[in-house]
Amino acid sequence: MSHAFTNSLIKETSPYLLQHAHNPVNWYAWGEEALQKAEAEDKVILASIGYSACHWCHVMEKESFENVTIAALMNENFINIKIDREERPDLDHIYMDAVQAIAGSGGWPLNVFLTPDGKPFYGGTYYPPVRAFNRSSWPEVLQGIAAAWKEKRDEIESQAENLIAHLNQSGNFTQTATSSISSNDERLFTMDNCHQMFKNIMATADKEWGGFGRAPKFPQTFIIQFLLQYQHFTGNAEALRQALLSLDKILQGGIYDHIGGGTARYSTDNEWLAPHFEKMLYDNALLIDVLCDAWQITKCDKYRNAILKTIGFIQSELTNGEGGFFAALDADSEGVEGKYYVWTKTEIDDVLKENAAIFCEFFDVTEKGNWEDANILRILEPIHDFAIRKNLDEHKLTELLQSCLHKLAEVRVGRIKPSLDDKIILGWNALALKAIAKAAFILEDETLTMLALKNFAFIETNFIKTNGSYEMHHTFKNGVAKYPAFLDDYAFFIAACFEMYSLTYDTEFLQKAKNHTCFVVDNFSDGENNCFFYTPKNQTDVVIRKKEIYDGALPSGNSVMAANLFKLSRIFNIPDWEYTSIQMLIINSEATIKYPSSFAVWASFLLQNVVGFNELAIIGRDCFQLSRKVADYYIPYKIMMASTLSNDEFLPLKSKPASIQSLIYLCKNNICFKPEEQIDGILLYLNES
Repeated sequence: MSHAFTNSLIKETSPYLLQHAHNPVNWYAWGEEALQKAEAEDKVILASIGYSACHWCHVMEKESFENVTIAALMNENFINIKIDREERPDLDHIYMDAVQAIAGSGGWPLNVFLTPDGKPFYGGTYYPPVRAFNRSSWPEVLQGIAAAWKEKRDEIESQAENLIAHLNQSGNFTQTATSSISSNDERLFTMDNCHQMFKNIMATADKEWGGFGRAPKFPQTFIIQFLLQYQHFTGNAEALRQALLSLDKILQGGIYDHIGGGTARYSTDNEWLAPHFEKMLYDNALLIDVLCDAWQITKCDKYRNAILKTIGFIQSELTNGEGGFFAALDADSEGVEGKYYVWTKTEIDDVLKENAAIFCEFFDVTEKGNWEDANILRILEPIHDFAIRKNLDEHKLTELLQSCLHKLAEVRVGRIKPSLDDKIILGWNALALKAIAKAAFILEDETLTMLALKNFAFIETNFIKTNGSYEMHHTFKNGVAKYPAFLDDYAFFIAACFEMYSLTYDTEFLQKAKNHTCFVVDNFSDGENNCFFYTPKNQTDVVIRKKEIYDGALPSGNSVMAANLFKLSRIFNIPDWEYTSIQMLIINSEATIKYPSSFAVWASFLLQNVVGFNELAIIGRDCFQLSRKVADYYIPYKIMMASTLSNDEFLPLKSKPASIQSLIYLCKNNICFKPEEQIDGILLYLNES
C-alpha cells in the first residue's frame, strides 16, 4: 500500500475506514461534509460498504481502490463515501436491501450508487478490475453510471423514487400488516404451531454434520437454542439430538479454533472444516449463550470447557484494559486468508516430536493437507471413541492433546497476527455481557462474575450520554463514543441487564432495564405496537426508517425487545408492555411459523407463550443459597427473583411472606402454586406446559 496519498478518512477511528485512508480515491466518511458536497456539485454518491474482517473487501481495495487510474475515474465522477457497516448498520441495512432488490443478492463489499440526496438506484457487490467471473469490470460500471447520470438523469431519479417506495413498503410491512388473530386466539398459541415450527426447521437439518442448510454454513445458534427449549417441553429426542449434534460438530470442526478458542463466522463447506477465518465478538457471545444451555441440560464437560475456552479467547484477544470488548479479528494475516491458523505436518512434527503422530491422527493433519496444501485442525472422531479404538486411556490422552495444543499455541503466538478491529460496539458488548453473566451464574465462577461486572461498568461509563437521559451511543474508541445507538444496541443491553440481575440479585439492574426500555418506547416506537424502528426518531441522515425483524447473524432488535417487554411487564406489573409484546408477536407469527429458521428468536417467544412463563420468587433468610440450587436446573422462560423479604415494588415478590425456612413461590399461566421449601417440590409444575 502506498502512503503517498491521504484522504479525509485519516481523521476517522474505524479500522476499516483507516485501512482506506491512503487510497488514491478521495474517500469521505458518511456525514454532513460529503452529503453537502454531493448536493453542491450535483454528483452521484458512490457508497462503498464493508468491514475490517471482510476478505473480499480487502481484495477489491487492492485491485481497484489502490489503482491510480481507477481512482481517478471515481474521483472525477462521484462523491466517494466509505462506510463501516458495523459503525453504521442502519445505512448498511437500507442499501443492502436496495442492492438485493436491484441485483437479487447482496454481500460485502457492497457498492451502491445514490442520487445526490442519498436515494439508491444501482449497485452490486465485488467487481473485478477487469471483466472476469461473468462480471462487468469496476471501470465499466463506473463509466456506465457516469454516462447514464448525464444522459438519462430523469430515468435514474424515477428509478430511485420507485426503489425507495419499494423499500418503505417491504421494510416496514408491519405498518400495514393486519391480522385476524387476537392475543388470546387459540389459532396462534397452540402446541401444534410449535410442532410445525420444529418440522420446518428439521426439513433443513443436516443430520450427518449438524447445522441447517447447505454451505456456507453458519452456526445459527438461535435455532439450536429453540430446539433445546422445544425438547424440554415435549421430550422430543430428535430435537435434542440435532441440537447437540450441531454444537458437537461445530466444536470439533475447523470453524472452532482448537488452539486459542473462539469460533469463526461461518464454514465454507458442509463439514465445518474451512471457515472464512474472521472471528467476531458477537458470534462467540452467541455460542457461549447456547453452550450454557447445553451444559445445564447434559452436564457434559465438553460444553463447560468450550464455554471457558471461548470466554478465554474473548479475554485474551478482544478485551481492552478497562473492560470493553473489541469487535473482531481479521481473516487475513500477511495478506493471506487463514495463514495465522493453519499448519503443515512438518511444522507440527518439529514442535511435537514423538507426540506428533497421535496428535496428527486425532486432528486430521496429513502430509498433503486437508485445506489448500495446509491443515486446519479438526476432530473427526470423539475422543472417547478414538481412545477406545487406539486402546488408550482417555484421561491421559486428553492431557497429552492439551499439552500439544499448548505447545502449538506458544509457537503460533510468534506468527504475525490478523489485524484487530478495535472499535467497541454497544450491542455486541451487550451480547457478550449477557453470555458471560449467564456462564458466571450457572458455573458459579467468581472470575467470570468480575469480568461481567467490569464490562457492565465500562458500558455505563462510556456509552450512556451525559444529558441525564438513558440515551446511548453505538460505538466507542480512543475515548470517543459516536453515533446514536440503534434498536438492537438497546434491546441486547436490556436483555443483559436481566442476566446481570440473575447473577447478582441487585435490583438496580432491573430498574436500569426498565429505564432504558422507557427510552426505547419513547424514541423507537411507531405508535401502533407494530414493532420498533431500527433508528431513533431524532436521527435525520437516513432516507427511510426501517424495521428489522429477521433473526439473522444477530437476533433482531424487535424479537429481543418483544421478550424484554414481556419480562418487564411481569416484573413491574405494566400490562401495556405485555400487550405490545404480544401484538409484535402476532404481526410476525405467520412468517415465524412458516420460516422459523429466519425467525428463530421469535419462534422461542411463540413457544414461551404456548408453554407459559415461570415467575419464581425465593423469599427468606437463605434465599440466595436456595436460588443456587434452582440454578442447577435448565428452566427456560423464567424470571427468578430472590429476596430476604417481600417487596411490593416487584410483582413476583409482592405480598409473599417470608418464614423461618426460605420458600420458593411459583406462578405460571395466571396460577400460583403452593410455596415449597425445596426445588423438588415445584419441578413438576415448572416442566409442565
